[in-house]
Amino acid sequence: MTNPDQPVTTRDLVLLDVDAGADKEAVIGRLAQALADAGRCTDRDGLRGAAMAREAQSATGLPGGIAIPHCRSPYVDVASIGFARLSPKVDFGAPDGPADLVFLIAAPDSGGAEHMKLLSSLARALVRPDFVQALRDAGSADEVVGLVDGVVNPAPAATPDAAAPAAAAPAAQAAKPKSIVAITACPTGIAHTYMAADSLKLAAERAGVDFTVETQGSSGSTPMSAATIAAADAVIFATDVGVKDRGRFAGKPVIASGVKRAINEPDKMIAEAVAASDNPGAARVEGAAGAAAAGAGSGGGDVGWGTRTRQILLTGVSYMIPFVAAGGLLIALGFLFAGYDIANPPDGQTKSLGNIIALGNSLTNLPSGGLTQYIGAVLFTLGGLAFSFLVPALAGYISFAIADRPGIAPGFTAGAVAVFVGGGFIGGIVAGVMAGFTALWISKIDVPRWLRGLMPVVIIPLVASLVMGLLMFLLLGRPLAWINTSLTGWLNGLSGTSAVVLGIILGLMMCFDLGGPVNKAAYAFATAGLAAATTASFGIMAAVMAAGMVPPLAMALASAVRPGLFTEPERENGRAAWLLGASFISEGAIPFAAADPLRVIPSMMAGGAVTGALSMALGVTCRAPHGGIFVLFAIDNKLGFLISLVAGTLVAAVCVVAAKQFVGRKEEQEALELAAV
Repeated sequence: MTNPDQPVTTRDLVLLDVDAGADKEAVIGRLAQALADAGRCTDRDGLRGAAMAREAQSATGLPGGIAIPHCRSPYVDVASIGFARLSPKVDFGAPDGPADLVFLIAAPDSGGAEHMKLLSSLARALVRPDFVQALRDAGSADEVVGLVDGVVNPAPAATPDAAAPAAAAPAAQAAKPKSIVAITACPTGIAHTYMAADSLKLAAERAGVDFTVETQGSSGSTPMSAATIAAADAVIFATDVGVKDRGRFAGKPVIASGVKRAINEPDKMIAEAVAASDNPGAARVEGAAGAAAAGAGSGGGDVGWGTRTRQILLTGVSYMIPFVAAGGLLIALGFLFAGYDIANPPDGQTKSLGNIIALGNSLTNLPSGGLTQYIGAVLFTLGGLAFSFLVPALAGYISFAIADRPGIAPGFTAGAVAVFVGGGFIGGIVAGVMAGFTALWISKIDVPRWLRGLMPVVIIPLVASLVMGLLMFLLLGRPLAWINTSLTGWLNGLSGTSAVVLGIILGLMMCFDLGGPVNKAAYAFATAGLAAATTASFGIMAAVMAAGMVPPLAMALASAVRPGLFTEPERENGRAAWLLGASFISEGAIPFAAADPLRVIPSMMAGGAVTGALSMALGVTCRAPHGGIFVLFAIDNKLGFLISLVAGTLVAAVCVVAAKQFVGRKEEQEALELAAV
């Protein structure tokens, strides 16, 4: 709780029935001035700017004519609440209209948990009509101070006169169900993200818990409101990547896990969150700087170093994949229009033919190959530019996962240096990790209050970028370049048995967890190699794509051939899996694997291994990072690709049908008969 010698509000911070201005910035400025006049902040304009920056993230207006703008700021000396009862009302973005009751919550820069506690206490009280009406009926500033202090700092023992209302409040709270909020996110945000969200939502309904989930998926996310977060009793992070804007949840009890646990054990996670909400010793979300790395230890919500390391790396891969997909497919389209020669430099030139045409020609000055060649050159050049961000994005968002926003600039810079010195994909990973921990270390340095506002936007990016640049150029660049060159040489030298073995390994990885970390590791390895533009790297990409298509296609085939072995929902999923498999979306097999992992996953891995081995043995190559059968134009030896895909699909389908027919079938039949009794 707050220090009783420093109350969160006083009569000097209460403005009753005032015209504070025509918009929310004016109202916030008036309340900030009141805090400055009371000696609670050192810079009125700095506090107003911090509060408006928070407003820009999401509106703080609440239903019922209420607004709770809030922020943390280095210009605030003590956690404070300013209050204004407005006449006329001012719009704060609430769906039902403008607000006449406005609270400005201002906390010191280091007071994240206290800030959220104040916001939570107020939000809980503001849902009570009697409390809101009392604020509107208050005849003096002292009455408002008493009302606010009563909810923020409730007395440990009620007086006899206040016994009745004091007893009523706990009863109302006891009747009110627990409120849980959740974040779900997987590396690509295509399937696991939304499956986890749905699983948790259904479990919350079964448990009678109020539940709100924010899916941080590939199509973006709609952040939950500040009021929803404030009113939450606990938070669930079911993610395989870093949580965006984790600092919003500072101070909340947290249950953290990988995204798959939310799919497999949603009821248990909801129960754990409810228990954590009543446990003062439960793990809690830390503040903004370094929050992404806070879960690395034992106190980070049950996320250990192994899981946290995976989350850090997969965050980088997650943000890298859009660059890979956009850049790679644009390059493939360039080949479709202008042919593969567009990637080769003419004699005596250093730039590719595509780059030369894109720069030297136009719609009014077409090259010798005509409009088709010009369009292909432009697409190829666009794809190359997008693809050039692959390693910097990987490094930048690995660093972001460790140090939050201050880590982005040094991470991107270190990744760009890794490319410049020839460190490649491996160099990007090393650079991103080091940049993140460098930025995190700098953020933990205790600096004077006047310097804190500059730390995340100037000092940390500048110093961390300088440190990483010097380390990469002076110490790490040449060793990383040697490792990358050696790996490239080894891949280019693969042939015969060694190539087939690599294909088997990649096929097994692609089918092991169907879009999970192991699958993404194999995919990232293949897509990163595309930048080398060698026959070996194109062969690896073909093996990975073909093997990743096997699980959905195999389950679609098995459920069509032997429908009696599958439930009606599985048969429905099987019909949809044809398109998902053809599009290279491995997640199409997840419903089958989640329901029957011991029989489905080994069968899929068998088929993936066959496909990967055949693809490498037949010399199939692919220049596109995604698309399945829809990018056949970018695949050399199309017949070999189709043979590999069909063979693996048949093997996987036969294996899963046999497993369902003969393994555990007796036990299933007995269970069904028992259920029917």
